[in-house]
Amino acid sequence: MISRLFFATLLAAAFTTSSLSAQDTDTEGFVSLYNGKDLSGWVPCNVAADTFQAKDGYIMTTGIPTGVMRTERMYENFIIELEWRHLKEAGNAGLFIWGESIPAPGVPFSRGIEVQILDLGYEKNKGAKEWFTSHGDIFPIWGATMTAVDPVAKGGKRSFPKEDRVKPSPEWNHYRAVCNNGEIRLSVNGKEVTVGRDCLPRKGYICLESEGSEAHFRNIRIKELPSTGATAEQTIRDFSGFKQLFDGKTLKGWATPDDLDKWWSAQGAFFHVKEGKLGKGKDLWTEKSYKDFQLIVDWRMPTKPEPKKLIVIAPDGKEAVNPDGTKQTVEVMDAGDSGIFLRGTKKAQVNIFCRPCGSGEVNGFRMAKDTPDDTRKLYVPKEKADNKPGIWNRFVITLQKGKLSVELNEKLVIDQAPVPGLPEKGPIGLQHHGDEMQFGNIFIKEL
Repeated sequence: MISRLFFATLLAAAFTTSSLSAQDTDTEGFVSLYNGKDLSGWVPCNVAADTFQAKDGYIMTTGIPTGVMRTERMYENFIIELEWRHLKEAGNAGLFIWGESIPAPGVPFSRGIEVQILDLGYEKNKGAKEWFTSHGDIFPIWGATMTAVDPVAKGGKRSFPKEDRVKPSPEWNHYRAVCNNGEIRLSVNGKEVTVGRDCLPRKGYICLESEGSEAHFRNIRIKELPSTGATAEQTIRDFSGFKQLFDGKTLKGWATPDDLDKWWSAQGAFFHVKEGKLGKGKDLWTEKSYKDFQLIVDWRMPTKPEPKKLIVIAPDGKEAVNPDGTKQTVEVMDAGDSGIFLRGTKKAQVNIFCRPCGSGEVNGFRMAKDTPDDTRKLYVPKEKADNKPGIWNRFVITLQKGKLSVELNEKLVIDQAPVPGLPEKGPIGLQHHGDEMQFGNIFIKEL
C-alpha cells in the first residue's frame, strides 16, 4: 500500500515537472511588447495622440480614428501571443503581421496580412460565414498577397477558422500566431484553427488596429525565430523617417483660417474640403516651415465629373494653338481643381486637376515669363497618371537642392525641375480652389 502510494506520488511529481519544463521551454525566448506603463516600443502611424493609450496592464484603443500603431522595429519570423477584448458588441480591430508603416493610398490601413479581431456581434451583419467570421480570419490587405487554406471565404482570399472559439465581449480572448517563412498559423484560445501560406510581404512591422470602437490588448509578447532570408521583394517598403502631418482626428499642426469650420473638416481620417466659391483661397498651411523634404499626400475629387472644355498644354510647356492661332481646347470630364503649395509660395504649386496633361503640373513656373523655353517643358507631366475622379491618388513630392520631382501613383511625372527663387524654408499648403476635395495620409521626411 505504501509502495503504491509512493509510486503514484512519483508519477504525479514527474508529470508536474514535465509540464513545468515544457511551459518553461515555451516561455524561453519570449519578450514583452508592452511594459504595462507606457507605449515605449510602439509608434503611432496615422492616428491621434490619444487613439492608443497605456493603461494599467493593457493597451486601450479608442477606435477613433481608424488607423494603426506599429512596433518600432521590423520582424521576420516569430511567434506572437496576445489577449484581446472588445468593450462594445460588434467591435472591430485587428493584428497586422508584416505591415508597412505608411497606410496604402486612400485608406487608413497598412499593406500586410491581417489577423482579424472581431466581436461575435459583428456576425449579425450580412455576409457572416460567407465573406468573414468573427473567430480568427487571416487575409491579405491592400496589395499584400497570400494563399488561403481551407476553409476559405467565398471570395477565395481569406482563410477561415476550422472551429468557432472566440468569446463575446467583454470577455478576454487569447491569440497565438506562429509567423514563419511566409506562413501564419493562428491558435484561438488554445487551439490552432486558421492557416495562411505564401504571404507577401513576409518581413515588416507588427501593428495593432483601431477601427471605430474601444478595444483592449494585454500580455503581448514575442519570440523571434531564425531568419529564412527574406528578400528585398519579400520585405515591406521602407518609409523610415517619415512623420505624419495629419492625425486623422484634429487639425493640430495646421494654421487655419478664421472661418475654418465652413470649409475644412476632419472626416473619417481625411481632410474634407467643402465646395463653395466663397471658400476659394481659404487654404490650409502647416504651422511648421520646411527646407528640403519628401512629402506623401493622398488626394481625390469626390464630386461627380461633368464635361468641360479645358485648354491643352503642349509637351513643350506652352498652350497649344489651332492653325488659326486660337487656343486649343478639349472636352474632359472635370471634377475640380486644387493643388499642393511648397515653401509658403503659391508659385511652387503642384497642381491637381483634370486637364489632359494630368496632375503634377507646376504652372507657376511653366507660365512664368522668365522661364527659359528649353526649361518650360520640365514643368509638364511626362504622362497623365491620374486615376479616374472619385478614386484616390498618391503624390510623392521631393524638393531638394533647388529641384522638384513628383511621383503620381508610382509614376515619375516631374523629374528634377528647377524651382529658382523659392524661400529657404516655408510651410506646406493644401489649396482650396472652391471645389470639393479630400486629402489624407500626409507624411513628411525632412532631407
